[in-house]
Amino acid sequence: MNNQKSIETLQFFITNLHAQAFSHKLQACIFKSKGYEKLSNLYLDHSKEELDYVDKFIKRLLDLGGTLKQEKIDDQALMEDPVEYFKTDNKVSVEGIEFLRKCMESIKDDYTTFDIFKAYLKDEEDDMYWQEEQLALIEKIGMENWLMTKAI
Repeated sequence: MNNQKSIETLQFFITNLHAQAFSHKLQACIFKSKGYEKLSNLYLDHSKEELDYVDKFIKRLLDLGGTLKQEKIDDQALMEDPVEYFKTDNKVSVEGIEFLRKCMESIKDDYTTFDIFKAYLKDEEDDMYWQEEQLALIEKIGMENWLMTKAI
């Protein structure tokens, strides 16, 4: 087992998932300010869920003897329009899941870390499928009807 590869992978996801969780929290604030209570609550819950995975990644990194770092991250896009945000967030999910699968290949001999990432992958896939369902629903019933049923 290559502890260093696991530590590097964990640190990458600690940094980037923490940033994504904060971005989702900010997006929830934007949705709330627009009157989209359900969307706001959804993204607040999503942010908390992501931070739970960050905590798991941190614990595992430290268990492996790694040194935790706070790294700089790029700016995250925030949007006023929930549909445009869904489209952007879904694209990030699709690309992120593919990247996660590749990362998992490099840590497959570290069973404990692999299992943590496997659970995270399942959660991310569920989120992606939900977003895709919502985008398809918006396409069928229109944004205004969707907002009335799902966002407010």
